[in-house]
Amino acid sequence: MDAPTPPQGNRRRPWTSGLTGPFIAILILQAVVASASLYVLSTVRAFVAGESQWTKGQKDAIHHLGQYVVTGEGRLYEQFHQALQIPLADREARLLIEAPEPDVAGAREALLRGGNHPSDLTGLIWMLRLFRDHDILREPIRHWMLGDEYLQRLDALSREIRAGYVAGGVTPDMVQRWQRLVDEIDVGVTPAATDFSAAMGDSSRRIMGWLLWLNVATVLALIALTLAHTRQLMGQRRQVEAILEAEREQAHTTLAAIGDGIVTTDLHGNVRYMNPAAENLLARSGQDSLGMPLAQLLHTGPHDGAKATGTAEPPAPHGSIAQLLERALHGTVGLHDEHPHRIVRPDASTVPVTLVGSPLMNQGQLAGAVLVLHDVTREQQYLEQLAWQASHDTLTGLVNRREFERRLGQMLARPRPSEVAGALLYIDLDQFKVINDTCGHPAGDEMLREVCRMLQRGLREGDTLARLGGDEFGVLLHDCPQEVAERIAEQIRHHAQELRLPWGARTLRTGLSIGLVHLTADLTSLQEVLRVADMACYGAKERGRNTVYVYQPQDAAMSRHLDDMHWVQRIRQALDQDRFQLYTQEIAPLRAPGDGGVHVEVLLRLQGEGGQAIFPGEFVPAAERFGLAQALDRWVVEHTFAALAERRRQPQERPITLCAINLSGTSVGDESLLEYLRDQMARYGVQANQLCFEVTETAAIAHLPNAIRLIRELKQQGCHFALDDFGAGMSSFTYLRHLPVDYLKIDGALVRDMLEDPANRAMVEMINHIGHVMGKQTIAEFAETPAIVEALRAMGVDHAQGHAISRPEPMPRAAVQGAAPAGGPGAPPPEGSASLAERFTGRGPAGGLAG
Repeated sequence: MDAPTPPQGNRRRPWTSGLTGPFIAILILQAVVASASLYVLSTVRAFVAGESQWTKGQKDAIHHLGQYVVTGEGRLYEQFHQALQIPLADREARLLIEAPEPDVAGAREALLRGGNHPSDLTGLIWMLRLFRDHDILREPIRHWMLGDEYLQRLDALSREIRAGYVAGGVTPDMVQRWQRLVDEIDVGVTPAATDFSAAMGDSSRRIMGWLLWLNVATVLALIALTLAHTRQLMGQRRQVEAILEAEREQAHTTLAAIGDGIVTTDLHGNVRYMNPAAENLLARSGQDSLGMPLAQLLHTGPHDGAKATGTAEPPAPHGSIAQLLERALHGTVGLHDEHPHRIVRPDASTVPVTLVGSPLMNQGQLAGAVLVLHDVTREQQYLEQLAWQASHDTLTGLVNRREFERRLGQMLARPRPSEVAGALLYIDLDQFKVINDTCGHPAGDEMLREVCRMLQRGLREGDTLARLGGDEFGVLLHDCPQEVAERIAEQIRHHAQELRLPWGARTLRTGLSIGLVHLTADLTSLQEVLRVADMACYGAKERGRNTVYVYQPQDAAMSRHLDDMHWVQRIRQALDQDRFQLYTQEIAPLRAPGDGGVHVEVLLRLQGEGGQAIFPGEFVPAAERFGLAQALDRWVVEHTFAALAERRRQPQERPITLCAINLSGTSVGDESLLEYLRDQMARYGVQANQLCFEVTETAAIAHLPNAIRLIRELKQQGCHFALDDFGAGMSSFTYLRHLPVDYLKIDGALVRDMLEDPANRAMVEMINHIGHVMGKQTIAEFAETPAIVEALRAMGVDHAQGHAISRPEPMPRAAVQGAAPAGGPGAPPPEGSASLAERFTGRGPAGGLAG
């Protein structure tokens, strides 16, 4: 069809305006309706979230008050009072809005105290003022007011109980009466809370239905008008749809980082808000600090090194703090200053903190900055105690491994009759990590001390008891016949089985896996004795734990040991003959488009004599057990750096913007690793911001001081870090706050079955949420099917890795520049850290190369 004749002069303009005018009007109406719908839905979400906070606050308050009635502990009363402040603050906000002269500023402050997000306050106040008498809010508010009446009674009852305990003389009758009153209030408020939630849900669904029909009606009108228009206007329709899609994309917002103390500023760097943790940390009132310049508030004192050495050192400049704030105010995201700063408080005391900064955005516009302050006092004290801990165990007071090995060496050097040669017990606590994870480290420490006292009671005078590691003990039985040694070991095991440790409302138990080695004349080497003792303890664990395993040279454990030694020889030969091969597997973004490059993880294979690929699951456990994991790590690092350097010289290849390299637990604990990595980066010219080092949570926690130092030093140069297999080991969120990593890799065992297992799906959602709250990006492993990928994208996971994204591909070899030291043998990794084989294998069910 021929193109229409162009209009002459202005003769066609009235016709064009008349034709496109209704279309433009409908388009504007659709944009207004969409924007209003988003705003109303956001406000409804805020109401639902506020109702959840209200319900949680009243339940927590009733729970803590019930406990306080029974125990009278002031801590429980404070917890009750804190929990009750949330629903009381919401009630105060509602009353201020319903007043004849509404106090909007007061209502905003009360809603903030009620746990509502600052960006939701305007919408909450607006909806309460306009629709509180409307049918959609009248019923929820009625149940809300009914629940507040019960909470008022609860508040009055708490003051009576508090007064009773302060005055003293509380009788059991009084406690029973108070418990009955608390139960009555609980019985009354629970239906009110349930009805409140149900009414709020019903109102939100009605609003969503109205908005849906309104949008559907608008769209239908637009479609009808579009069908009536000529083909000339189809291009304009597509353009308007693209504009609407862009506006929807711009509606998304990102939450900032979180920490112990939070201070927010306006665009000029003046304090706008401080949370209670920041007030306690800085010893300043948030009200008094409003409007103060943040640089004046964060006045720094001497460095920690000056305090430790006692030398006079001028105050540390706070230029880095000012620079961090300035960069945040210019919109730079993810700013970390891991160097501890000593903040001087008004009383002249100091507190060491680390800082994290991030800009605050309001509807896409820069509105200020937020700084997160984390108190590192405990870490500083821990570092100061390292020298003393080198010779003694601080927790139990026992000799440590070094002294134990010295005494064992002396014992082996003396002539020993075979009938009374003596014995060594290698003891490991069973399921000790469960106590730490469920009851916390104080409970674990107390259990270690109790086990220590139990062991001391079961030994003879002159025997040696030592703590060899986290939950490992060693016993030297001097001049002890074999049957006596076995009887002592069995008695110790039995006493541990009967051990009970009360801990709050719980009773903690444990068992012992004991490896027993008779120190016969054929055992002369210290290393050999410790090796076979560790094998014997491992044999006890393999036989179901809570048992004694006596080492015999010709048993199955020795066979497995010889198999491991066979792999050790093959690994060494492969290192000498360069028979390892690197593979890469892509890690794809799910929430935002990539930058044109590719994010990969480096995987490892060993080439067998026949050229077949041997997966790490077969040889890495032996490498970790016998101290070759560091050599493998350094081989991978050097050959990866060489391949990256070679790829830079090939512009036709897709650039690798981020390359993830796994580090074993022994490498993380290696003091020389940092200098080695710096040397390799300089040798091959690899940019630090191109590298991401992955460590498992178990390895990081087992070598926490070294891990923190390594991560901080490399991050200062621009490297990234990922915490691998999160959710498979300790999953200690407390330790996570101390590890300044950039990525959180969700364990593939959870991701793989999350579509069939609701518990796994909940774990993935929880880890993803906590990772985002703590300012870290998340990566889901074992994304094997498109359905899993879509589910991960829906729940907000940032990246995915697995066969649904990409299968592992061989990494082209490149020449290395001279032989770099491979690192000496290190100490065996702690129990549970053998995930290095899985991490080198790849994120797939068949080791990453199936198919």
